[in-house]
Amino acid sequence: MRIPTDLNWDLTPQQAIAQQRALAQRVRAANDFGAVDFVAGVDVGFENENTIARAAIVVLAFPSLEPVAWSIARRRVTFPYVPGLLAYRELPVVFDALENLEREPDLIIVDGQGRAHPRRFGIACHLGVLLDKPTIGCAKSILVGRAALPENRFGAWTPLVDKGETIGAAVRTKLDTKRAIHPIYVSIGHRIDLETAMDFVLRCTKRYRVPETTRYAHLVAGGATLAFGKKTEQGKLF
Repeated sequence: MRIPTDLNWDLTPQQAIAQQRALAQRVRAANDFGAVDFVAGVDVGFENENTIARAAIVVLAFPSLEPVAWSIARRRVTFPYVPGLLAYRELPVVFDALENLEREPDLIIVDGQGRAHPRRFGIACHLGVLLDKPTIGCAKSILVGRAALPENRFGAWTPLVDKGETIGAAVRTKLDTKRAIHPIYVSIGHRIDLETAMDFVLRCTKRYRVPETTRYAHLVAGGATLAFGKKTEQGKLF
């Protein structure tokens, strides 16, 4: 996997918006990949009153979903919090974590939006285009658009629509029994279509609302130590 090293993150919000609009033209919404033997989850959190970004990436064997590799990185935050521009706060540290990952994934599921974004270029699209890698956005809430609640059946889904365009799907991954359990929101990132993206998310989901890719990445980002492989941690602050 080729990790870009010449990216310029020193942009104003206005420049970032213009860049998103330009890069969005490079998103491919069709399946363009071979066998998927390893899937990765990406999660980003923040420390020290949101001044330090912390990225965790966990690679799972597919379809067994056994974790095989993981990496953590930390980096000082330099971009302001602007809804719709979170990729500019989070992707620099994600690339740091990717540089130290011992196993290359065939597909990446990002805890965030893909095409379900005001400019159709959320963090999953951004990561996929820059890596030229199949990616999926899997978010826990809606950023833009509307979707009806899917029926109470695993795998049921309804379209997420914005301005007459289907930009993703609300997908039922856990049944609503005694308490309200919201669906998750799946959208394409890059080199995959929506139907296939939903299929991968469902096949990566076990007992929980979120797929195992997201669950493991969130655990590692929160400080959990997984009992496998060699821990790879990038602690340098830029």
